[in-house]
Amino acid sequence: MTVLHLADEGEAADLAAFLSRLLHYDRGAAVRLQASGTALAVFGRPPSFEVLAIRAVRLAKPYEDGLDDALDVTVSAGELLEAVEDKAATAAVPRAVTGPPWAGVLPPRGGWRAEPGLPALDALRALVAAGIAEFRARTGELGAERRTRAEFDRIGGDIWSRTVAGTRLPVRAVHAAQSLGFLRGEGGLALVSSGAWLRLRTPYGSVAVRRAGSGTLGISPAR
Repeated sequence: MTVLHLADEGEAADLAAFLSRLLHYDRGAAVRLQASGTALAVFGRPPSFEVLAIRAVRLAKPYEDGLDDALDVTVSAGELLEAVEDKAATAAVPRAVTGPPWAGVLPPRGGWRAEPGLPALDALRALVAAGIAEFRARTGELGAERRTRAEFDRIGGDIWSRTVAGTRLPVRAVHAAQSLGFLRGEGGLALVSSGAWLRLRTPYGSVAVRRAGSGTLGISPAR
């Protein structure tokens, strides 16, 4: 069994927290792992937000497993969480699973350029808080016959599909970043793009969206 040696207990704890948050939104969540050198990238897709979440994890030493110097596998998020040992700062890689469609469409590793117009951290948090308040107010005004999942989804789609200030970033990406614990600390935010992808980077993780064929931002399946 392949065992990942993480840089320290903090990296192990952060990885476990990220996996726990993904599982909160999808108990059957899968994650795609890519390791090369001393970096491990963990990709997941919380279904409530329709975005791709990326958590970068530092390894204690360059990845190797026999003759392999890189890892690329999709596994169960729940099984990976169970395999994380905080004190030992290790994680055994579970058996591979058949990946969901999104796992075949990942952002590029390079070619990213800065996008202007991203508000400060406090403004992004306030934007999410305002969206949540609006959702609660609008759904609270619904009559009993209209309190359906379809109506809730319609209202949520209206609110979270709006874009942030003068950027192309949908508000749902910021909501996802906050819900996944990425909007912490004092800053270090960046909005970058590469081809069809737009990515909100923070020191604690990234959220990416991909321009679909309709011209909207979202995750589209592999073609």
